[in-house]
Amino acid sequence: MQPAACSLTGVMGRGGTEGGDMSEKSDLSLALEDCMVALDLFLQNDFEGALSRLRTRTKDSMYHALTYATILEMQAMMTFNPEDILTAGNTMKDAQAVCQRFRKKSSFNSKNFTEEELHAEVCYAECLLQRAALTFLQDENMISFIKGGIKVRNSYQIYKELHTVLQSSGFAQGDNHGHFEGGVKLGVGAFNLMLSLLPTRTLRLLEFVGFSGNKEFGLHQLQEGAVEHTFRSFLCNMLLLCYHTFMSFILGTGEGDVKDAEKLLQPYLKQYPKGSIFLFFAGRIEEIKGNLDAAIKRFEECCEAQQHWKQFHHMCYWELMWCFTYKRHWKMAYFYADLLSKENAWSKATYAYMKAAYLSMLSPEDRQTFGESEIALFRQVPGLKQKIAGKSLPTEKFAIRKARRYNVERPVPLPAPPLEMMYIWNGYTVIGKHKDLTEGMLKTLEEEQQKLETHPRTDFSIDDQCVISLLKGLCLKHLGHQEEAEHYFTLVLCNETQIKYDHYLVPNALLEHGLLCLEQGRRDEAVKLLETAKQNYKNYSMESRTHFRIQAALHKARGPVGVNGEPCVPASP
Repeated sequence: MQPAACSLTGVMGRGGTEGGDMSEKSDLSLALEDCMVALDLFLQNDFEGALSRLRTRTKDSMYHALTYATILEMQAMMTFNPEDILTAGNTMKDAQAVCQRFRKKSSFNSKNFTEEELHAEVCYAECLLQRAALTFLQDENMISFIKGGIKVRNSYQIYKELHTVLQSSGFAQGDNHGHFEGGVKLGVGAFNLMLSLLPTRTLRLLEFVGFSGNKEFGLHQLQEGAVEHTFRSFLCNMLLLCYHTFMSFILGTGEGDVKDAEKLLQPYLKQYPKGSIFLFFAGRIEEIKGNLDAAIKRFEECCEAQQHWKQFHHMCYWELMWCFTYKRHWKMAYFYADLLSKENAWSKATYAYMKAAYLSMLSPEDRQTFGESEIALFRQVPGLKQKIAGKSLPTEKFAIRKARRYNVERPVPLPAPPLEMMYIWNGYTVIGKHKDLTEGMLKTLEEEQQKLETHPRTDFSIDDQCVISLLKGLCLKHLGHQEEAEHYFTLVLCNETQIKYDHYLVPNALLEHGLLCLEQGRRDEAVKLLETAKQNYKNYSMESRTHFRIQAALHKARGPVGVNGEPCVPASP
């Protein structure tokens, strides 16, 4: 049987030594080849085979230690399980200690470094970078990330020095230069992309004063790393796919390049037609394109492709829940929320809230068939709150605040709660390209508004009307009815002083109004609205996520230039 790496090199290549038999290859070359084999097993869904192959050498090989920890980190990012996050963090810390043993003890001077020592630098920086990514996973509000600023800064400094080494004329390339250069491009690209997304106040807290990452430079570095067929090609590819299909929607304004994502995915999907990771991204791309039936088929294929890691199934269940939400198939959306609540530990409170939200959209007769009451489920939400790294999840906090109104004998129902949560996850940007889906949502919102108008006024009436107004404005904007959309965004702002509970609505109405102005070419007005949203409001639900989106909108308004007008690597932090 041929080594599994033969399959991987079809997409990723060798990136290292040329020719020669095994006896002529260095320990570094052999370690890289072995890790490529393990990575290939992982991409074929043989997760345990990959980990077993790596486990034997995690104490004595920096690449085995790093690859093993990276796979565990990918698992943690799929589960959001606190135990998996802790395990991945500790394993990455151990990998960092292994890399430290191979690092040169003297100050940095590339001319005195062996090839192995240069690889130790890039692997050490990657460990720090991945540990920083885990802290963000634990705390979207960035507190842990900011506290870990030293790690981030150290990693950044190493990548900066290594990037300078690559640019220097006297640098002698070793046998595994391609793998080394790919590692630097991964780090430099990741830092530029990450720093360009961060809100200005977070950058200040990280002490990157007067300094911003250059998103375009970061994407370019990752694109080069993805196509150069090295050990890091897969990670560069994954980071780009995550950016185009998730980060740009959840932490941005949906500015990801779907065509680029398809182009990046295609060779991997051809090489690994049953690879769970690639089937999942194929589903997400179809979802973003609005091809919901094709997306559902891909996510179902992903679940059928392997049974060993249920975490992949849970990621698919989450996306399937949203696909059926966009189709307004509330029963099927409930089904997947229910599966998640039973099988996944990320946020029991969010899952209970979503189950209740979907039930609230059904008729009393249809609700009975599920054997659960939406009121009882909403009341469960606060008791299901959990903490990761001592912090509550922002989504859980939002769900708990919204569910509070059900803790009375005769609660006032929430208006279309799945459609509101859909906004929190930027779902209107996903469906906005498709008239039929958007018109369907608008129809549901019109029905909810009619209910509000016929019900007696309550403490929640203004808030509920403003929720409907914000969401109607979004639908109308995507349908091209810009004046009407602006009317609804302004309606929220006019009611600012009367909003009692949902204080997140005003800064988000300003954000959406700003984006609308930007579409119309009213740039100065857009910047003014965005700056107002950024500067004048605090301590509201999902604040961190809103600030990420404001930052993305301001980047769009001001053009693709960092604070210093330079890519981040040549600049000084």
